Amino acid sequence: MCPLPQQPSQTAKPPRTVLFSKVPSQGNLQSDSTLNSIFAFPPNRDTLGGTSYFIVRNEGNILIDCPALDQTYQDFLRSHGGVRWLFLTHRGAIGKTAEIQQAMGCEILIQEQEAYLLPGLTVTSFTQDFNFTSTAQVIWTPGHSPGSSCLYYSDFGGVLFSGRHLVPNQQGEPMPLRTAKTFHWPRQIHSLQSLLKRFTPETLQYICPGANTGFLRGERVIDNAYQRLASLDLPALLRIQPLL
Repeated sequence: MCPLPQQPSQTAKPPRTVLFSKVPSQGNLQSDSTLNSIFAFPPNRDTLGGTSYFIVRNEGNILIDCPALDQTYQDFLRSHGGVRWLFLTHRGAIGKTAEIQQAMGCEILIQEQEAYLLPGLTVTSFTQDFNFTSTAQVIWTPGHSPGSSCLYYSDFGGVLFSGRHLVPNQQGEPMPLRTAKTFHWPRQIHSLQSLLKRFTPETLQYICPGANTGFLRGERVIDNAYQRLASLDLPALLRIQPLL
């Protein structure tokens, strides 16, 4: 059964520009630059308030997690060249993946342990890492859920789209959050340690969290990302009890 056409919402807030730059294009007589942009969609009730991001780039646009299935947002995605990949950071971000794939004709990427949650869909799964290009790669960071993963984008000094692996606390600081539904807390801390070993202050400037973005209080990203993560007391975090 085909889904009913979605009508444009009169109350849908437009996606916000998170980061933006102009990249010189080679051999293009029509324009001397092409756009390299990151947008954030408003929190989506279908994913318990999750924030979806959209990377617009020459090599193919990447949608990270599901925005609300609103015609306004579909028109926005199409106006920026459509969606090449829909990457799901964890099982809680699936939302209306099937409808988005049908509308956008995109490929779906999810870690192999959670691919079974998308029966009947054409899905690409991965084990440890997946490289879109030399500038965009997915990293398995289990803990929040078995297949929890982050997307790293090397432009803008390095941007980590962290899903719910790392979210801002009430002070806007990035950290892992232990809840009653956390799959494996020690693994989540180990995943954070692995990210710190993988990156440096020069290669990780920003975090775009997939939840709790209201705690950023108007800021569009978490800056000085590596330094903030490196300052966390990981042994103390291991002792934290789950939030109910």
